Amino acid sequence: MQSVRGMRDVLPEEARRWRRVEDEMLAKLYGFAYEEIHIPLLESTDLFARGVGEATDIVEREMYNLNDRDGESITLRPEGTAGCARVLSDAGLLYNQTQRVFYRGPMFRYERPQRGRYRQFYQIGAEAFGLPGPDIDAELIQLGTVMWRSLGIDDAVTLELNTLGSQAARGAYREALVAHLTPQKDELDDDSQGRLSTNPMRILDSKSAATQRLLNDAPLLIDYLDQASVEHYEGLKSLLEDLQIAYVENPRLVRGLDYYTDTVFEWTTQALGAQGTICAGGRYDGLVEVIGGKPTPAAGFAIGVERVLLLHEELHQEVHGETLNAAVDVYCCVLEPRLHGWVLDFVQQLRQELPELRVRVHAGGGKLKNQLKRADQSGADWALFFGEEEVQHNRVAVKHLREPGDQVAMELEALVQHLTPKEN
Repeated sequence: MQSVRGMRDVLPEEARRWRRVEDEMLAKLYGFAYEEIHIPLLESTDLFARGVGEATDIVEREMYNLNDRDGESITLRPEGTAGCARVLSDAGLLYNQTQRVFYRGPMFRYERPQRGRYRQFYQIGAEAFGLPGPDIDAELIQLGTVMWRSLGIDDAVTLELNTLGSQAARGAYREALVAHLTPQKDELDDDSQGRLSTNPMRILDSKSAATQRLLNDAPLLIDYLDQASVEHYEGLKSLLEDLQIAYVENPRLVRGLDYYTDTVFEWTTQALGAQGTICAGGRYDGLVEVIGGKPTPAAGFAIGVERVLLLHEELHQEVHGETLNAAVDVYCCVLEPRLHGWVLDFVQQLRQELPELRVRVHAGGGKLKNQLKRADQSGADWALFFGEEEVQHNRVAVKHLREPGDQVAMELEALVQHLTPKEN
């Protein structure tokens, strides 16, 4: 048996990197006072059709839909923002209120699998509701920037920035773009030909070089912006300059979901090939109203966790100075099987004193030579030895596996001091 196409198995070494990288990002979210929520894997299909947009690639051909026993069409979530908005709106937490929240977990889209693109993929999403100004856009971008810096990948990513303006401005621009491209329709790539009548702004981020050449003299969205959108965009850029956050303006950045308005942004990298976007977001001031709630300004972003992991792996083999191929810090060798219960109790006391320490007790018996071989394979720095003499004197023999030195016997209190990480 093999995994379903597009679904990934995550094995221990990658899972360790995943946990540490994710913990780093979550720590920054907590530091910015965003609160965690959990959103369902399954939602009404109509939520995404209305919220994301019926003419988007996601809704037209990428969603996993099924009918439940009552005949209702439900969908495995293809993204998190619409579900997040529904959850908070249902709970009465949006009207005349502000919220800053985040969520994490798998999303599902029927796409062509390749490196960095999977049919089950993981996101961390941060969303802010009830805040209409460019200040919250700047905060979200600052939050992402702080994450990349903490992971040591900031030099490998570029912030791309654009504005889509209001719904009315986009409508006028859409008409001008269609008028410009219609006489050249046959020269567009196949996807763009289909989008010309359904979602023409998506043509702007076509990967076809021929299509991009046709866009060189196309109308520019910025020429259709109303004054409020211009002021919002200029205000955001001014704040980013105050924060000394570098950005590149990309007038063809449009995003693939209909709910975006005004600000849109992406962090991209050249280190991952075609799947170079690691995080994307912007404003979606009309979304809550579209799905049945009260008008609510909102902004947010979604991080592609697998892509961040791939980029981190390209650039770093360590996190906080720890090698990532080590699953264990301390390996406990039990010299007599009948001592195993006593050892388990002793080791649990050690874990309680040093909860960050990863301690493994040997299981399955065997000679000391074989246990030491297992200890070395685990990547542990320390080995503890428990024999008759150690148990009688309520102590343990300790040896560093990665540095030369003698084996030393000590009691629990001294052992805790010995294994406590030293301050730099």
